[in-house]
Amino acid sequence: MKLQKLLSLTRKALDDYNMINDGDKIAIGISGGKDSLTLLYALSHLRRFYPKNFDIEAITVSMGFKEMDFSPVEKLCRELDVNYTVVETEIADIIFSHRKETNPCSLCARMRKGAFNAKVKELGCNKEAYAHHYDDVIETMMMSLIYEGRFHCFSPVTYLDRSDITLIRPLIYVEEKDIIGFKMPIIFP
Repeated sequence: MKLQKLLSLTRKALDDYNMINDGDKIAIGISGGKDSLTLLYALSHLRRFYPKNFDIEAITVSMGFKEMDFSPVEKLCRELDVNYTVVETEIADIIFSHRKETNPCSLCARMRKGAFNAKVKELGCNKEAYAHHYDDVIETMMMSLIYEGRFHCFSPVTYLDRSDITLIRPLIYVEEKDIIGFKMPIIFP
C-alpha cells in the first residue's frame, strides 16, 4: 500500500466520524507491531496538513521483560517528531512469578490498559487512538454473532466516562493486507 492510500483512508475515517477536533492531544498505544506503527505513521503525517490542529504522543507499556528493545520505535518517533514514552511496569513479574496465572490474558490486558490510561492522563491527552483496522471490525462482528447471538461491533468513537478520555479508531477503513503491505519509507527506504 502506498502512503497516499493510507492517508486517504485514515482521513476518511477521521472525517466520517468526526474523530479529531482542534487542539486534541492524542495518545497512541505503541506495541511495536505493524498495526500500531502504521497508525503512528499515518497520524504523524496527517497532522501536517489536516485542517484541524492536533498533537500526538506515542506510548509503550513495557511489561517488564528484560529482553525487550524499544530503541527502533524510539528512533522512528524521533524521525517523525513525536514524543515517545515507555511506561516501565512489572506486569510480567506479577502475572507469571507472583500470581502464577495459567490464563493471564485478561488480567494482563487490564493491567496494561490501566498503566496506559494513567500515562495518557499524566501527559494531558484527551483522546487515545487504537489501531483497530477493517479486518478487526469484521472479526469482532462475526465473533459477536457466533458467541453472543447478536450483530454487534465496537464503535469508531467511544467516550470512556470513567477515564474522561475519548477513544478513536482511525484505521477502520484500512484492510490488514494493506497494513502488511505498507512499507514505512523512514524505516524501509
